[in-house]
Amino acid sequence: MSRALRHRNYRLFFAGQGVSLIGTWLTRVAMSWLVYRLTHSALLLGTVGFASQIPTFLLAPVAGVLVDRWSRHRVLVATQVLAMIQSALLAFFALRGTITVTQLLLLGAFQGLINAFDTPARQSFVIEMVATRDDLPNAIALNSSMVNVARLVGPSVAGVLIGWTGEGWCFALDAVSYLAVIASLLAMRIQPQPPRGKGAALLVEMRDGLRYVARAPTIGPLLLLLAVVSLTGIPYMVLMPIFAGDVFHGGPHTLGVLTASTGTGAIIGVLWLASRRGHQGLLRVVGIAGALFGAALVGFGLSRTVWLAVPLLVATGGGMMVQMAASNTLLQTLVDDDKRGRVMSFYTMAFFGMMPLGSLAGGLLGARIGAPATVMWGGAATLVAVLLFSVRARTFSALK
Repeated sequence: MSRALRHRNYRLFFAGQGVSLIGTWLTRVAMSWLVYRLTHSALLLGTVGFASQIPTFLLAPVAGVLVDRWSRHRVLVATQVLAMIQSALLAFFALRGTITVTQLLLLGAFQGLINAFDTPARQSFVIEMVATRDDLPNAIALNSSMVNVARLVGPSVAGVLIGWTGEGWCFALDAVSYLAVIASLLAMRIQPQPPRGKGAALLVEMRDGLRYVARAPTIGPLLLLLAVVSLTGIPYMVLMPIFAGDVFHGGPHTLGVLTASTGTGAIIGVLWLASRRGHQGLLRVVGIAGALFGAALVGFGLSRTVWLAVPLLVATGGGMMVQMAASNTLLQTLVDDDKRGRVMSFYTMAFFGMMPLGSLAGGLLGARIGAPATVMWGGAATLVAVLLFSVRARTFSALK
């Protein structure tokens, strides 16, 4: 399960990013709880989620072209430094007791701008760190496991810290945690890469990338499924404080338990995925995992007790993360190296960029029909999308 760790650069990245991601989840939980504490509004929870993600959706195509041109290593160093500054500003305002929803919206949008460049650069940089293409699926699965160990640890710590000291120290610890990943990036030994595509105009390269995705028989449907699931299914996360506070009558500790349950399922899923070799059968895995995700969401929307919600969220996290990681592996395996940044920018748009629209829609629906009904209907829509994809995937016999 750990064969990608044989590569020095990937070991450094894995260690540094593992520390930093725990801090990232501290901030995510603290920000959502802070918005809920200040407003008690599902609409504003969705609006803050929209503001923090919409720049990623809008800028990802341009960022993908630039990532293909620039050193991905240098892009990552720059994005981590900027993310550290963003978390430090959140901590400054929160610890002073002057933070407002407007500041949360602006700083969330700043993080979305950073992520527009960080995500395609991070995804494209994996192949440079592992060098051996056979180890790429394992590296992607380990990345996902790292994210979800952090998802398990971070919310649990955040729930304790918020109840004990408030949200500000969560933001402060996140800012400090970025030092680990910055140090790991600077310690890497990177082979110079040949210049990529600097002669063509920006819009021409964007168009070429879009044509490449449209003509590839497997890449387009995978990205479309990710986009639909991100729009209909994943926004359940922005409504989690409503479930913790209003549905289950708990507090920040309950929010930490619910979020950590999702992380537990995701860890189980990606560890299983890391044990697989090659990409054969991954299309079938995408369909099964997506169906599990949608069905578990329907069940979670219907649940009214924490003891029932926790196992359903474990299944939700497992299905969501296996679908995402398996799709990522297929995309990274199939894409040409000179278009990797652009394809991964479309991946960023599909998986992360559609979330703000889903978050905004989830907030609007949550305010109108309630959070449980919103999540239940989102899960049903996810199931329909997965069914349509599975029917189409039967024609991709080479990848079954």
